[in-house]
Amino acid sequence: MKELILLLATIVNEIHDVLNRIFGSSMTDKDLHFWIIGTIGMILFLVVYVVFKIIEKWKFSATILSFIFTFTMLTVLVFAIEIQQAITNRGNMEFADAVMGLWGFIVIFSIYALIMGIIYSIYSRTKKKKKKGAPDLIEDKSDAALDIEKETTVYRSQMKKINKFRK
Repeated sequence: MKELILLLATIVNEIHDVLNRIFGSSMTDKDLHFWIIGTIGMILFLVVYVVFKIIEKWKFSATILSFIFTFTMLTVLVFAIEIQQAITNRGNMEFADAVMGLWGFIVIFSIYALIMGIIYSIYSRTKKKKKKGAPDLIEDKSDAALDIEKETTVYRSQMKKINKFRK
């Protein structure tokens, strides 16, 4: 884990040096953070927006989006815990620990998804069987159709206009 953070820090420092050479050394660290993180954030937002719009059209979109959000939050939490362990010396900071924690979530979520899939499958099949039997239960549809035809529709333009604020 320490090696990964040191590698990321080295990469960030190299990017910092390259950008300083390109734009001159007049850019401060805050300027670099402003432009680089801002640009990365905007690109990430656009990618996430497109992906979520695609997922929104799927059947279980709320479940999928909840999983993605939870996984993202757990990733941040797991790495925060590993960094905290390195700072306080209360455990070994290892990348494998973070990965195993995330695998735990994926396995438990998979069990949840399997159980919910079975329940949904049973529910949808019993619902279809009830629908197939439903036409036999209704004996005379003509009375229901006549009642619907007798109802008159009242449009806004036909309603008496009353100003509630007038005295």
